[in-house]
Amino acid sequence: MPSTQSEYVTLISNDGFEFIILREAACVAGTIKRMLDPASNFAEASSGVCRFGQFNGLIIEKLTEYLYYNLKHRDSKDVPDMDIPPALCLELLVAADYFDV
Repeated sequence: MPSTQSEYVTLISNDGFEFIILREAACVAGTIKRMLDPASNFAEASSGVCRFGQFNGLIIEKLTEYLYYNLKHRDSKDVPDMDIPPALCLELLVAADYFDV
């Protein structure tokens, strides 16, 4: 049976915010890529919905910004730094480790 995966996936934060993003962008994050892999047999692979109970909407929003930023600049040289608020640095570092980015 051919795959009927949607071009988009939904990331849901622990405070209920939903981010609908391109599957290609979401798969920049190794963790999400593995969750969405049909061979993984994870529920997320068939539903296209990933819930992250340990991260709030602000962190998932910054993650999605980074995923698109990475996708946009993947073949570029001398890429400018992404703007990251200092108050979020520690939480984003934890999220980056979790999401494998």
